Amino acid sequence: MNFVAPDFTPILPELFVLTMACAVLVIDVFLEQRQRHITYGLAQLTLLGAALLILATRAQAPVTTMFGHYIKDAMGDTLKLFVCLASAAAFLYSRDYLRQRDLFKGEYFVLGLFGVLGMMVMVSAHSLLSVYLGLELLSLSLYALVAVDRDSPVASEAAMKYFVLGSLASGMLLYGISMIYGATGSVDLQVVADAVAKQSSSDLVLVFGLVFLLVGLSFKLGAVPFHMWLPDIYQGAPTSVALYIGSAPKLAAFALVMRVLVDGLGGLQSDWQQMLIILAVLSIALGNLVAIAQSNIKRMLAYSTISHIGFLLLGILAGTPEGYTASMFYAIVYVLMAVGAFGVVILLSRTGFEAENIDDFKGLNDRSPWLAFVMMMVMMSMAGIPFLAGFYAKWVVLQAVVDIGLVWLAIVGVLFSVIGAFYYLRVVKCMYFDKPEQSEAIEISRDVEIAISANGLLLIVLGLYPTGLMAWCAAALLN
Repeated sequence: MNFVAPDFTPILPELFVLTMACAVLVIDVFLEQRQRHITYGLAQLTLLGAALLILATRAQAPVTTMFGHYIKDAMGDTLKLFVCLASAAAFLYSRDYLRQRDLFKGEYFVLGLFGVLGMMVMVSAHSLLSVYLGLELLSLSLYALVAVDRDSPVASEAAMKYFVLGSLASGMLLYGISMIYGATGSVDLQVVADAVAKQSSSDLVLVFGLVFLLVGLSFKLGAVPFHMWLPDIYQGAPTSVALYIGSAPKLAAFALVMRVLVDGLGGLQSDWQQMLIILAVLSIALGNLVAIAQSNIKRMLAYSTISHIGFLLLGILAGTPEGYTASMFYAIVYVLMAVGAFGVVILLSRTGFEAENIDDFKGLNDRSPWLAFVMMMVMMSMAGIPFLAGFYAKWVVLQAVVDIGLVWLAIVGVLFSVIGAFYYLRVVKCMYFDKPEQSEAIEISRDVEIAISANGLLLIVLGLYPTGLMAWCAAALLN
């Protein structure tokens, strides 16, 4: 049998990120601390180069390579582009924060780049094997990133919790993959889909494999009841790492669910739809209710993330093209909101002070009216206030579940959205109606100021004119 080399053209962005991550790792060894800006520059250059390569090699039609383990399609290209942009924003916002805490080291950027590579592999996975490899590459990078501040016992504890619980979830996922392989005879998602279509959903091995897969995926998403790691990791990790974890990986998680459940196990939709309904309701309810009791803003944002994951699942469980489009739109808008929220938290922090409590936002309007306005836009968008991107994102996923007859589910979503608005508006009230407890000036570099301003204004633009991004998502999923 002759060996035929795979076509490497579709994977040029991944190869570029891998090569540059290794190069940055080696170059950083020879740099002194005062030259560390070179590492940062190379990391940003890598993300920019990857984004340009994604655009240059974008797929006109789906292409599989690497012996069927990798697929290049419009959905993958779109999500990878936003992964690169979100990661670049995370690096930019984190730069001064890391410098002030003596954490401005090559490890943060190298691990961040390997995490991006893991996300890119997840997004373009076409087999259960590449799904697992991408997921583990991302997870191992995140475990190390959480513990990047080696002098912080809280960060070390958070990393250990993340590692232990993440290992359990990976074991569940791997066990589910082995059962799917046993039932279908393949890990290729197309072959799995064909085999599932021919078998009945009463096949116990398939159903148990689906359950284990869903447990593993739910942990990675942070859906209730597999959410226990998320608040502790957000609170314990340095804010720059919480920003990274809370943004781009959510796009990869959305792609993972689409690849595994929709592309691979679409024939079992009636089974996974019921499971996703339970996960979505629990996540929306618990996330919004528990967030009300939080005084730490990072913990509050963690429970907020859990509730947003619930809304994200609503679009997917609808099982329609409109639902998938709505869910993809929601994922992109959520990442934009999360980057903005953590970005403001980072900008309020300074040497020896972490702006972790909601009270730290008191009187922000007196100290920096523009930063207060940006944070207000982010909070109101997360709450789903009309004419902002978050409102339209929630509207389209709720419309998707109404269209399939699950009106009660939409009512639950609306009810808990109203309840959840309380803790978002509490932050706005602190910024505009309370007297400031801090008097220090907020110093922001020009490039960060431009980025955070664009971040906030985009939420207004996408709220008023969402059709462009919606059409882009719809076209990506139809390809």
